[in-house]
Amino acid sequence: MRFVFAGYVHYSNDFDSPDAWLQRTNAYTGILQALARHNEVISIEQINYQGRQFSNGVDYHFRRYPRLALRYFPQKLNRYIKQLRPDVVVIHSLNFPFQVILLRLMLGRRVKIMVQNHAEKPANGIKKHLQRLASRCTDAYLFASYAMGLDWVKAGSLSSPLKIHEAMEVSSVFYPIDKTEARQRTGADGNPVFLWVGRLNANKDPLCVLRAFLKYAAKHPDARLYMLYHTEELLQEVKTLLDENEHGPSVTLIGKVPHAELLYWLNSADFILSGSHYEGSGASVCEAMSCGCVPIVTDILSFRMITNNGDCGMLYPPGDEQALLETLLQTDNIDITEKRQKSLAYFKSHLSFDAIAKCMAEIAYSL
Repeated sequence: MRFVFAGYVHYSNDFDSPDAWLQRTNAYTGILQALARHNEVISIEQINYQGRQFSNGVDYHFRRYPRLALRYFPQKLNRYIKQLRPDVVVIHSLNFPFQVILLRLMLGRRVKIMVQNHAEKPANGIKKHLQRLASRCTDAYLFASYAMGLDWVKAGSLSSPLKIHEAMEVSSVFYPIDKTEARQRTGADGNPVFLWVGRLNANKDPLCVLRAFLKYAAKHPDARLYMLYHTEELLQEVKTLLDENEHGPSVTLIGKVPHAELLYWLNSADFILSGSHYEGSGASVCEAMSCGCVPIVTDILSFRMITNNGDCGMLYPPGDEQALLETLLQTDNIDITEKRQKSLAYFKSHLSFDAIAKCMAEIAYSL
């Protein structure tokens, strides 16, 4: 079966090297590579470069289309997709219903169209009606969580739940290594070691996580929390909270690190913490689980899926500082080794590149 992956987002001027772009997006391209083992896979990429490159079984077509052409007149891209003679087209994002409608008109009914959610939420106004209309032109929708897709049906943006399928949007290139080796690299110590990876913004809610952890640290003086972040919206509030608390030294603010260094940080930690109120999937938690970290995360739709409804970790209501504290205290009584093995096993069976590619292929063949 020939798969063609494409999207209507304007090309990125920040990249003019195919190799650099494929390295930057390896949490996604790994899915394409796994899919290409038993199928023909073409991916249309948009960076500041034009040409083709064959890499790890995937035929990458680098194209550049003007922003207005993609937004209002996507016929050049749609025509190019048709020329590739696909059996299945996978479009990134539900935010381009008008373009998908035009693509269906160009391709006819023989070619199957799958649209993959990348954290976007249902639209309002005219776009909402276009999304509902586009759902008649689409054969399948891929959401990290089936329940997230149902929210789109409830909102009136999709016409039927029958086209909703569950498939993770990204996976992890990381893997378990010796914890002692990892901690020698990062300098992390503590018992246990907790890790935070994410933006310091209101949605990630680092302040709720910190307030609960500081109370936990009062009873567990050997516990340590390391925070990795690449945006600093709430950094001053975080620093003030730590400075004013006697247990502030139990938290270390690391900041931004090269993505490759996450291998060592994730393998240094016993637990990964998240305070997110919403996630399209949960890439950081997925990466942590690939290294055997036990997730302590909010009880939101995507995290229910990624933790197998908490079987691989522990869930608490978002924004609930007391509930998180109680969850942290429960870690005294759990078998961390058992939870670690569950995280690794579930990652392999549901969240790995091979598992996601198999899922996508099964969906495509069923259409």
